[in-house]
Amino acid sequence: MPAPPPLYHATAARPGWATLPEGLRAAITARLGAPVTATRVAGAGFTRGFAAVLTTADGGSAFVKAAGRVEQPRLVDWYAREAAVLARLPTGLPVPRLRWTLDAAGWHAICLDAVDGRTPGLPWAPAELDATLAGYAELAAALTDPPPGLLALDPPRLADLARDDILWWGEVAAGREPAPALPATLAARLPELVALESRLPGYADAAPPDALIHGDLRLDNVLVDRQGRAWFCDWTWLTRGPAWFDLAGLLIAAYASGLDADRLFADHPAAAGAPADALDVTLAALAGYFLTTAAATPPTASAAIHRHHRFSGEQSLAWLATRQGWT
Repeated sequence: MPAPPPLYHATAARPGWATLPEGLRAAITARLGAPVTATRVAGAGFTRGFAAVLTTADGGSAFVKAAGRVEQPRLVDWYAREAAVLARLPTGLPVPRLRWTLDAAGWHAICLDAVDGRTPGLPWAPAELDATLAGYAELAAALTDPPPGLLALDPPRLADLARDDILWWGEVAAGREPAPALPATLAARLPELVALESRLPGYADAAPPDALIHGDLRLDNVLVDRQGRAWFCDWTWLTRGPAWFDLAGLLIAAYASGLDADRLFADHPAAAGAPADALDVTLAALAGYFLTTAAATPPTASAAIHRHHRFSGEQSLAWLATRQGWT
């Protein structure tokens, strides 16, 4: 049976405010300038780091992420990377603003403006999807010619990431990776899947060399605020690559919602100039990545990542099969 969609508003497994070291809580409180009176732990996402909106006695609020240097060194690196990216993104974009970072009690914390919004649900409401696509058009335009400070962070290239970590159908075909469970009609399409995904590095290399993308754009990295504006979160994976790759990944949830994802992709400014089969190539690559990694749970991740990968892989492959006429 197909994997049920994840409850993206409740996928995380995070510590609460009261469980953080006393020295860290004191340092964060001092930076906020008033005692913390309420916390709302972020339910979305797949990491085990602390992430919550903190409300203070003076009526202020802030979004704080934190991880222990001994317990979660990879998360510390990711949060530090995200802070560096946020500090260098152009102003005015629909991205939460970085306020500060600190180190205390063996933990690293970053503080962002709190967005008074929520993660979109599935099926994706068309109005919220429209707001998200409009916001991504704004982002993509700004990152086509990014400021030098962002490029100085030396973001990885999508082409290299594809060769090193995203392309898995070739590994399955060569017998170096177990084949994921697939319907017989799709298992027989392995040669076509290998051929499609193999084009991704070349297409990515052909993009403008300094163009940047979010690199991990999906429904649960979006917040829609009370005014209907979409905000884009979790900037750890800033990457050099074409915006149509981000767009394709984002629209997997639109396809799963029964919306016309083909039209949404073709009509979006981020798809302008994309190779004719860029969407098929991306869907093949993402399907292979998600389906072959669905059984793995990194120590930094919540167990809900299994369902997310399986669901995303199955939806990517179903969308591709529909486009290719595979039956």
